[in-house]
Amino acid sequence: MQTGFLDHITETLQGIEADGLLKREREIVSSQSGRIQVRDARGTREMINLCANNYLGLANHPEIEKAAKAAIDSHGFGMASVRFICGAQDIHRELEQAIARYLDKDDAILFAACFDANGGIFETLLGPEDAIISDSLNHASIIDGVRLSKAKRYRYANSDMDGLEDELKKAVADGTRFRLVATDGVFSMDGYVAKLPEICALAEKYGAMVMIDECHATGHLGDKGKGTPTLTGVGTRVDIITGTFGKTLGGAMGGFIAGPKAAIDLLRQRARPYLFSNSLAPAVAAGSLKAIEIAESADDLRERLAGHTRRFRQGLTEAGFELLPGETPIIPVMTHDAVLAQKLAAELDARGVYVAGFFFPVVPKGQARIRTQMSAALSEADIDTAIAAFIDAGKTIGMI
Repeated sequence: MQTGFLDHITETLQGIEADGLLKREREIVSSQSGRIQVRDARGTREMINLCANNYLGLANHPEIEKAAKAAIDSHGFGMASVRFICGAQDIHRELEQAIARYLDKDDAILFAACFDANGGIFETLLGPEDAIISDSLNHASIIDGVRLSKAKRYRYANSDMDGLEDELKKAVADGTRFRLVATDGVFSMDGYVAKLPEICALAEKYGAMVMIDECHATGHLGDKGKGTPTLTGVGTRVDIITGTFGKTLGGAMGGFIAGPKAAIDLLRQRARPYLFSNSLAPAVAAGSLKAIEIAESADDLRERLAGHTRRFRQGLTEAGFELLPGETPIIPVMTHDAVLAQKLAAELDARGVYVAGFFFPVVPKGQARIRTQMSAALSEADIDTAIAAFIDAGKTIGMI
């Protein structure tokens, strides 16, 4: 490779590190859970895990592991192909039907990840005559998916319903054929829940459809974990739902789109990430099926998760930390400065609490934070220990 190009890359990396924005990965040598084993230069340590998307604690659930192991025996290790060639098994269709039933939709289609689902939905369903009206804080996968589409693009400030109405009016005035409002159900960096009742009302007023990304909601929010539509009371008024099996529902990988049968059928024919990516491994499909079954009846885990959320939020608020408001298990601890976020993360690491700093470009400049996430796999003692560690670390670096 050209020396000049490698020098350019090296300089770019040095600049990222100098700005305090370099992301470093750590090595976990255990299964994902409320407490994990982490190996670094200091050896292997047990740490309280506050930054996984393992909301119900199902990532190492024995029944899910058993189902995954059984699927390897019955269906093999991998598909080695895409669905329409020779990569479709009965277990894939069972998973699609299960997620569609769970979310009260006609049908569903599987993807390798929700990033792929969001990357393929817009260009498949909408054309240049159509409009996408997108929340400014939508996940990067929605942003990239919208860019791939030829539809006209409109954008409104996060959860600004006046702004949404203004953009819908523009889309109507521009003579667009079909209009789709796209929003996260839960905004992953902030923990905010979308204003779905208002969004659905405005969509109905201006002849638009509604699509939501439920990656940080399906399984642990709303009635039976069905997500933000039941949490906010809009029910089936949402037209299309995208989501993942890589968070609450077992935590492995894989995404989906659930919605009207005709839309799902067209996605099977034309969604490029679906047509040109391998089918999910049988073990992942089987484990995800079991995870849906468990999540649907896991009111006890959802109550434990809610209790941890209240306990942790109260403890840090009383200590003087700045938290973004909310009721979801996502609790951002604001530092505003990237270097300070990394200092706090390092101090917490030294105290046995596993967290990660989030800063530009993952969040806007000046909005750096430690995004903590609660899990039903944690104990009350874990939460109390984590609160004490935050207080001690915060005092050490002068945050509180």
